[in-house]
Amino acid sequence: MSDLRKINIDGTEIEVDGSMTLIQACEEAGIEVPRFCYHERLSIAGNCRMCLVEVVGGPPKPAASCAMQVRDLRPGPEGQPPVVKTNSPMVKKAREGVMEFMLINHPLDCPICDQGGECDLQDQAMAYGLSGSRFKEAKRAVDDLDLGPLVSTAMTRCISCTRCVRFTTEVAGITQMGQTGRGEDAEITSYLNQTLDSNMQGNIIDLCPVGALTSKPYAFTARPWELTKTETIDVMDALGSNIRVDTKGREVKRIMPRNHDGVNEEWISDKTRFVWDGLRRQRLDRPYVRVDGKLKPASWGEALAAAAAAMKGKKIAGLIGDLAPVEAAFALKQLVDALGGNVECRTDKARLPIGNRAGYVGTASIEDIDTAKAIMLIGTNPRDEAPVLNARIRKAWINGATVGVVGQAVDLTYDYTHLGTDRAALEALHTGDHSGALGKDTVVIVGQGALREADGLAVLAHAQKFAADTDSKLLVLHTAAARVGAMDIGAVTEGGLDAAIDGAEVIYNLGADEVEIGEGAFVIYQGSHGDRGAHRADVILPGAAYTEENGLFVNTEGRPQLAMRAGFAPGDAKENWAILRALSAELDATLGYDSLAQLRQALVSEVPHLAQIDTVPANEGEALELDSLGKADFLPAVKDFYLTNPIARASEVMAELSAMAKARGAEKIAAE
Repeated sequence: MSDLRKINIDGTEIEVDGSMTLIQACEEAGIEVPRFCYHERLSIAGNCRMCLVEVVGGPPKPAASCAMQVRDLRPGPEGQPPVVKTNSPMVKKAREGVMEFMLINHPLDCPICDQGGECDLQDQAMAYGLSGSRFKEAKRAVDDLDLGPLVSTAMTRCISCTRCVRFTTEVAGITQMGQTGRGEDAEITSYLNQTLDSNMQGNIIDLCPVGALTSKPYAFTARPWELTKTETIDVMDALGSNIRVDTKGREVKRIMPRNHDGVNEEWISDKTRFVWDGLRRQRLDRPYVRVDGKLKPASWGEALAAAAAAMKGKKIAGLIGDLAPVEAAFALKQLVDALGGNVECRTDKARLPIGNRAGYVGTASIEDIDTAKAIMLIGTNPRDEAPVLNARIRKAWINGATVGVVGQAVDLTYDYTHLGTDRAALEALHTGDHSGALGKDTVVIVGQGALREADGLAVLAHAQKFAADTDSKLLVLHTAAARVGAMDIGAVTEGGLDAAIDGAEVIYNLGADEVEIGEGAFVIYQGSHGDRGAHRADVILPGAAYTEENGLFVNTEGRPQLAMRAGFAPGDAKENWAILRALSAELDATLGYDSLAQLRQALVSEVPHLAQIDTVPANEGEALELDSLGKADFLPAVKDFYLTNPIARASEVMAELSAMAKARGAEKIAAE
């Protein structure tokens, strides 16, 4: 039931929900109120006092608009709507006073500060501050913190807005940061000088309104006005987080989140944010052909001729890797189909049902987690498989949702009921008491770790039955960004990976680096990095990485999203679909499109829902037949969060984070 109230802000009368704060009501009226500590996704601190406004008829002093609700205001003497002023002389004087206090101890670091040019303190000092200060005392100084290899600190610049403390405790679910001391001695610090143990810690860089927390890998490499900014999609996990890639010349300099309430809100994982140094290392920038057992550089003509010669008249299998856009997968499928071969995208042997979208995607959207009152996790560790999704589950838990886990007992940053680690625990769900879930919004999330064994389809069928019993929505949590799109275009073979490559004389490997290919077959590898796939290849065709071509990706809930090109591939590397189009001409099986637009027309005519960009289609499909389950425990799908794909394995930052995570997990040895 809504509680609508009228309110007059600077002469404009609007009607808003009574539970809104004044700062939100001002935004509804299109009036900007300055703030440092307030953030709409964090709890209210009310400690920076920059958002002061005048409440007419209220106390004779300004009020903090972030901490006062519309329903707390009194109407006028004749019952008129309450009046709020955001630009009166009282407010102007109060803001100038607050800004003067902010700048008493703030160092004059702007020329050497990485936040320069995108700093809230700079902008608001210009807009709301005075031209000078009355204070002549020496400024205080504070020791810097060591938060690890990602976040650089200059704590003398800190204005104690506590956004970083609130984010780490509320969203990331770690309790390592806090504020100690009072008055001039107050400082933000980490508990026992620990480094941060979270795979979402990079978000505090965006939250910090000053230059106290900045990006360590990006430090002193560029200024914001030098960067070209491209809005695109992340492929490090299957969530499809919305990101902005900033490039300088041909190099990616940083990756930042974009707001999308339906997918990632405004957070991204550390792998998404800091993997960019892997985009320029270990790159394949020219074709290679294996001659006398050794890979030798070749021209495009020679490499395509060698690949075509090997493929003609042979039994072919096409493998689609985890980072391939839908267009490249579609082109490979059309090419291999024309040559009578098999194509397979489930390179991790996940038993995903063919042609049954409700089976391989599920029926839930990511947003359903927000309102869920009960969440069941089956064979998944979302903290490693999709950290931003895990933060969303944590938010639901904070709001009162109960969480159950069938699978490994790991630290998920929230409390849950552990129901067992094996298939028997899943079967026991059918006979359990569902009264806690019935009649409520509930979500069942199934991970890839649950679907990779021989009884994967049976596990999925039992999860579907549990979802039906409890009237829940089902979400299949994928680990590969390319998987759902490749399933949508039907890039699958009955019997899975083993059936696809069984007896194949030639394997066309489109960026599948997580699969071991045995001896015997001739391997053509098309990808961006010199990883496992390239080592096994007989012909290497260098392709573009995800920031270097326009592509379509479908996320784990089935939402098609467009990734845009932010830079160009190095050397002779080409766009992935274009390589396949050129190869098809060499094979006398020319694909019927000469541009990406034509390819997309062919794609949409075959799979119409891929044209619905940024919408989640209603997924349909029959419920799977219940089958007998095995006895094994559910194993995690992700063994090392930081090294899941070739780009991450080429990154020095990810290697350091992986080593630190291993050291943390190792058994502590007491000092002698």
